[in-house]
Amino acid sequence: MNSERLGTLKRLTFGNRASQVYLALVAVATLYVTIDTVFVHHEDASFAGIWLFLLASPVMFAFLMLGELFGDAVSGSAPYLYTALVVSVLIQSLALGLFVRLLRGHPHSARPQGA
Repeated sequence: MNSERLGTLKRLTFGNRASQVYLALVAVATLYVTIDTVFVHHEDASFAGIWLFLLASPVMFAFLMLGELFGDAVSGSAPYLYTALVVSVLIQSLALGLFVRLLRGHPHSARPQGA
């Protein structure tokens, strides 16, 4: 990929208000889950982590189903789940950026004539 396309992907994923709000919500949910996991003692399992999965759905659930194809050892491993969570959030942030661009009526980035 050339630098122009990477710049466009970066702008669509991080450079619009909808994506920024979504990523901020994910960051707040991550902070909540981290604090709940580290500092709060529970007699049984906490459902705090479900907020991250809900914010990352439906892409996260697609990754979970994809992981099942590789077996329980892969789909249940922490590295796979964390990677799938991060990739899911980035894909959805990109989708929000594309949706915002579609609503604004700018389907393509501006390019000079002949380029």
